[in-house]
Amino acid sequence: MRWVRAAGRGLLVLVVVLTGYAASGARAQEGAEGGRGPLTLATAGDLTGYLGPLLEGWNRTHPGEEVTLVELPDSADETRAQMATDLRGGDRSRFDVLNIDVNWTPEFAAAGWIRPLPRDRFPLDTFLPPVVGTATYDGRLYAVPYVTNAGLLLYRKDVLAREGVAPPRTWAELERQAKTLAPEHGLDGYAGQFLPYEGLTVNAAEAVYSAGGTILGDEGARVTVDSAAAREGIGFLARGVREGWIPARALTYKEEESKQAFQDGRLLFLRNWPYAYVGASAPGSKVAGKVGAVPLPGPDGPGTSVLGGSNLAVSTHARHPDSAARLIAYLTSEPVQRQVLTRGALPPVRADLYEDPGLIRAFPYLPTLRESVLAAAPRPKSPHYDQVSLAVQAVVHDAMAGRQTPEAAVRRLARELAAISRR
Repeated sequence: MRWVRAAGRGLLVLVVVLTGYAASGARAQEGAEGGRGPLTLATAGDLTGYLGPLLEGWNRTHPGEEVTLVELPDSADETRAQMATDLRGGDRSRFDVLNIDVNWTPEFAAAGWIRPLPRDRFPLDTFLPPVVGTATYDGRLYAVPYVTNAGLLLYRKDVLAREGVAPPRTWAELERQAKTLAPEHGLDGYAGQFLPYEGLTVNAAEAVYSAGGTILGDEGARVTVDSAAAREGIGFLARGVREGWIPARALTYKEEESKQAFQDGRLLFLRNWPYAYVGASAPGSKVAGKVGAVPLPGPDGPGTSVLGGSNLAVSTHARHPDSAARLIAYLTSEPVQRQVLTRGALPPVRADLYEDPGLIRAFPYLPTLRESVLAAAPRPKSPHYDQVSLAVQAVVHDAMAGRQTPEAAVRRLARELAAISRR
């Protein structure tokens, strides 16, 4: 079994696939009525090698439903494209269960690629409440949360302690410290994920949400981005590059590049997912023992993170839907969710794990992450999410690069999103 690392994401994409194709429509219908059978699990990346032991545990206790592994590309965008291509094949689809990025749920549901799921079969009331919303569309449950995530502000606690200042809670404090303290210590001020890709959509949405704005409403049917809050949020990012406390090189950063810059001791502040805290604190990191984490700041206090993570969904054409549902229940059970954190360093969806004293000792950022997840919001919901994200990336990158004012960028984004919503 070979494991592939997903490029720059704390995201793990899994796909459960049958080992053979249905011989006829009748046979496919028989599977759709609840049969069990062997499964194939495909992943775009296992960051820490934790998944093998979990699957071995499943295989030992589920004879006849053994799971083997196939791999999709390590890029999330390529993984989504391959999933979509396969799912459009109808009965010829190989995929039974898909572990999809949380923002793909509306698109896959609206396209008819994944089936509604019975809420009473899964322990949704034990999950952190915001994560359940990422698995619904049009009032129905179409997936089950598996891994969650929220952005954190990592900071050099040694530098701030030496200066006698607390970590920033507002944009003004972040800006001031990034502008004045960072140069005194030979550091860049602040960075996030600002290359035009999905990470920039996340960073832009967080800025808009933190300022009190939104991008879309009514699950993509209404464009709400043309607001003073959106102009303030995008203006904050653009001003950082223009004034230099966001280095121009950060316009090329994805998750991994920004993590490496912080880990190598080149940044005072970094917005990233919790996996970056783990990497920066590990032996061999130049800043090990010097890393702190707080919720993302906003204009007047703590801001709003975008929810990350992944959801498990069942293909409309799954040939063993009962086995698929049983596997989902296994992967979201308390013992397995505990291993998702301890072996994989991935944030679990089970709420009680965030209050476990032993886990908090091992993962000191858990209380901060819980606070961030509970205050987080999903990315804009839309059945055309891929087009929405591309528009946000392009427009915000132009604003940050100084090719367009934040005011003009917001007006342009509103026009482009309105055109997408009419398709």
